[in-house]
Amino acid sequence: KIGGRFSALSLVGMLPAMIAGLDCAAVREGAASVLDPVLAANDATGIAPAIGAALSVGLAREKDINITVLMPYVDRLNTFAFWYRQIWAESLGKDGNGTTPAVALGTVDQHSQVQLYLGGPADKLFTFLIQDTAGKGPVLQPGPDKALDYLAGRTMGDLLQAEADATAATTVKAGRPTRVIRVAEVDERTIGALMMHFILETIFAAHLWKIDAFDQPAVEEGKVLTRQYLSARIPSTGRKP
Repeated sequence: KIGGRFSALSLVGMLPAMIAGLDCAAVREGAASVLDPVLAANDATGIAPAIGAALSVGLAREKDINITVLMPYVDRLNTFAFWYRQIWAESLGKDGNGTTPAVALGTVDQHSQVQLYLGGPADKLFTFLIQDTAGKGPVLQPGPDKALDYLAGRTMGDLLQAEADATAATTVKAGRPTRVIRVAEVDERTIGALMMHFILETIFAAHLWKIDAFDQPAVEEGKVLTRQYLSARIPSTGRKP
């Protein structure tokens, strides 16, 4: 009876990963590295998911910061960001509570979104996922344009990490609430740890808002109406009887 969005680390949720040949034990180990300290703790001191939840709820209550932006600077974490968007929105958007999750991808959205983030309403919390890419990738050879000499000898990884760090520093300088989560590698263990972190952060936030994280009444109402609308139509013509 685990809701679909919380079942990613269950046997059912892990089945596609098994079929794809991923190291599912490493996924579970990564998740356990986040979960075990929480289960062993006597209070929330130093517990990252609890601190993240308190940050989100406190900023929403006290500062009207009602949008939370997750911006990975890793292409391979783009789909992870959309998983986060669902678990946060569907679990917390109840009884007038919750904050709106938004997804951006660095460096693509440095141009399409960051102008709004820095120059628009101060109603957003930013979480940057940054991988350690320094020294990785092809070495840049700028060519005859002297204006690009500062790139000579740098790698694409150097450039990516510099842009990620610069964006995070800019949001801090602009007074926007910002946190940075750094990962060394994007592998099964990292994904398991990230998923467990945000599962727990969502559950803690629901506790602070005094709502049930595991139901989705508004979604269910739409499903019921969908079935009613479909049953009221003639399959061959699509017309109402």
